[in-house]
Amino acid sequence: MEEDLFGNITGPADPRGHGSLGAADHAQLPLAVRMRPRTLDEIVGQQHLLGPGSPLRRLASGDTMSVFLWGPPGVGKTTIAAVVSHRTDRRFVELSAVTAGVREVRAELETARRELARGRSTVLFVDEVHRFSKTQQDVLLPAVENRLVTLIAATTENPSFSVISPLLSRSLLLTLKPLTADDISLLLDRALADERGLAGGFSLDPEAKATMLRLAGGDARRALTYLEEAAAGARAHAATTIDAGIVEAAVDRAAVRYDRDGDQHYDVISAFIKSVRGSDVQAALHYLARMIEAGEDPRFIARRLIILASEDIGMAAPTVLQTAVAAAESVQLIGMPEARITLAHATIAAAMAPKSNAVIKAIDAAQADVRAGRIGTVPAHLRDAHYPGARGLGHGVSYQYAHDHPHGVAAQQYLPDELGGVRYYVPTDHGNEASLAERLTLLEELLGRDRPSAGG
Repeated sequence: MEEDLFGNITGPADPRGHGSLGAADHAQLPLAVRMRPRTLDEIVGQQHLLGPGSPLRRLASGDTMSVFLWGPPGVGKTTIAAVVSHRTDRRFVELSAVTAGVREVRAELETARRELARGRSTVLFVDEVHRFSKTQQDVLLPAVENRLVTLIAATTENPSFSVISPLLSRSLLLTLKPLTADDISLLLDRALADERGLAGGFSLDPEAKATMLRLAGGDARRALTYLEEAAAGARAHAATTIDAGIVEAAVDRAAVRYDRDGDQHYDVISAFIKSVRGSDVQAALHYLARMIEAGEDPRFIARRLIILASEDIGMAAPTVLQTAVAAAESVQLIGMPEARITLAHATIAAAMAPKSNAVIKAIDAAQADVRAGRIGTVPAHLRDAHYPGARGLGHGVSYQYAHDHPHGVAAQQYLPDELGGVRYYVPTDHGNEASLAERLTLLEELLGRDRPSAGG
């Protein structure tokens, strides 16, 4: 027995290699699986990726390019893989990055090599690819580069942060958008009427439908799960009309499923970050525990703590960044469940630290100037003078070496003329930044900056 992509127990994998995506019409499968579109034309939303000649249409027609599908839960990543499995005669293999190790990946690639020698190519679908380690991704790289397999990888996280760049550069990145209320409404109507769904056995009153659309939050799988639970509730009361009361009761039952599967990922991580930023260590630990218990990827939590350490704490407590990085390294070195302790360590350190957003404001202001064209010419005395003829151009002439001056500070022009006096980093009086503010005042005096102006 195996688990499909939604954690449902299924029979043995299709011997043709289609896995759980190969038989989505079994009567006992969840409604969201039974109603999965069978063709690209049945897909709701993602019209920016479905035009004539689009990458998705070429992929479904047998193109051998590899793609990464990036988007929030319930917007069609698995659906696209399922459509490809039905549209081509290629061998289709499905792996979940949660359960598959390097050995399983190597075994599938070796089978793909043998099948290719017989004239049959392989499509490899990897769900939650952001959970693959660097080693697992390295194993995939030659197979993708040499087109031994056509990789379709699904992820809810930005691949730029979770996928090795060589693998990403050899694939096409397609960004899926959240579904609109109209998209979800169409899916609900289809599920109510379709023989694969509720086959016309129930109707959904307008208030109930509006509630369902609001609670679904653009997630098709969540909406169909709510509908399935609501239909079961209506059936238990011998009713054929699903009203708002039935929907509300159904959502309570369905929510347990989503807590376990981690589909409240975005709400909980948002609450976690905001609790740490707000210095509520008890709330921060609560949301950390919820993510751990839901099986959230600990690398994702660690990355968010690293970002927060600079964005919301910065120089007010600079050692928090070191703590967050150390926690991320421990996640890689020791894994779960022990890494939960170091994640808690970093969370407590970050929540209790003095807060400052001066670092992000500084880089944002500097980048805003650059984007606005406030760039200017690098002063001649700061330019590279290590090549023949540089001195003749005035490069490096009159440059003053900082270590030859008192305090190690040389009073000379560093900024371009157009930005004289600009000031990006403005420390707060929180924590360590209070002493940095004094230090910055002294440095500006030594540099001869008597009247600094605001940056940006």
